[in-house]
Amino acid sequence: MQQSSMLLCAAQIFYIENSIDQGDIFNAIENMGNLRQNRAMSFELFVAKRYLFARRKQAFIYVISIMAILGVALGVGALVVVLGVYNGMTTDMRDKILGANAHGVVLSYDPQTFGQAVNLPSIISRVEGVTGVTPFIYSEGMLSTPGSNAKGIVLRGIDVHSALKVISMLRNLQQGRVQDLLEPGPPGIIVGAELAKRLNLFVGARVNLLSPSGSKSAAGYQPQVQAFEVRGIFKTGMFEYDSSLAFVTIAAARNILGLKPDFLTGYEFTVQDVFGVDDIALDITRVLEPPFYVRTWTEMNANLFAALKLEKIGMFILLAMVALIGSFSIVATLVMLVMEKTKDIAIMLSMGATPAMIRKIFMLQGTIIGFIGTILGYILGLSVGYLLKRYQFIKLPENVYTLDHLPIIITVSDVLIIGASAMLLCFLATIYPSRQAARLKPTEALRYE
Repeated sequence: MQQSSMLLCAAQIFYIENSIDQGDIFNAIENMGNLRQNRAMSFELFVAKRYLFARRKQAFIYVISIMAILGVALGVGALVVVLGVYNGMTTDMRDKILGANAHGVVLSYDPQTFGQAVNLPSIISRVEGVTGVTPFIYSEGMLSTPGSNAKGIVLRGIDVHSALKVISMLRNLQQGRVQDLLEPGPPGIIVGAELAKRLNLFVGARVNLLSPSGSKSAAGYQPQVQAFEVRGIFKTGMFEYDSSLAFVTIAAARNILGLKPDFLTGYEFTVQDVFGVDDIALDITRVLEPPFYVRTWTEMNANLFAALKLEKIGMFILLAMVALIGSFSIVATLVMLVMEKTKDIAIMLSMGATPAMIRKIFMLQGTIIGFIGTILGYILGLSVGYLLKRYQFIKLPENVYTLDHLPIIITVSDVLIIGASAMLLCFLATIYPSRQAARLKPTEALRYE
């Protein structure tokens, strides 16, 4: 009896509000009577869809619903694109940092111990996950050329053969080859593109390298100076590296710095999984004895990537406000719909519908708006992301940024988090209007009808 009353109630509502003819009423009753059998659509979902998409006599609410959907879609699309660009920029920066540096380094509190530990490279390379090991010397110096200003640099002494397996940047120099450092003649040096531009250097040019380790004489402190020949020029795209980093052989570094023949700053190593380097570092620490210790790229660049992560959270919150505006439109849409459908709600309640059913009707309307807006936002964001990645039509000045176009990497996890956040905001927006609709008393609503 209760189900029949509800069906009759629904038919009356659709007849009054949507101006459908008598035949359509019986069709509606027949279709709704079959709902419980095929379970394809519940009564609440049927009414929610009719209220949401019926245009007759409620065109204003229909337009507001479209605006709410577009608001959610723009918010989701903007989040997908912006977080994709952020991921692309972060990945590009990380790759360039790892291109100029190893994934981890083995250092010692007493650098003299490296000369005694001759089997240290083999011990490190036997650790599971390590793919390459190379020795290095790290120091500072100053380059100068006749008629130009001097420039302070970070000097790195490398082993040419093993360094190619560890430092990927050295495999793709802009000019020259790393192997040219071993050519006979004056000791060779490889400099960054920005440093070469500042000192007007080119492959084959001569440059003076001043060492901080010098000697005292009657005239005062005399720095050690040696002429080097430029054998290569690299470009990472990161100004700090391109303007202040230079590579020489380990032997040349020891000679200009006045170091012992077996002196080393440490060993650099690479691993298969750059994100699992901390676990591998622990394994290396276990097999080594003090005074050796290990530092990884995540530790040495912790401040940079922590700042980037904070920026990502800030951008997500900022752009989520766009989706929140769309959810406010959902609140306005549902409140106006409740006010317009007061008589319909009262009839349904008086004919046997429960407050929970009324609440579910309006919650479903807001959820449908959020779902459609999220899907449209996915389509918009993924389409723009594909176009940015394929055609690279947004160009960036290379002298300001580390690359000449907007990179974009859209991850599945980001897409799912964005969709879940948008749907949650849309669902929360339905709570107040649906509760107000469920609290409606039929006698009060129909008193003056």
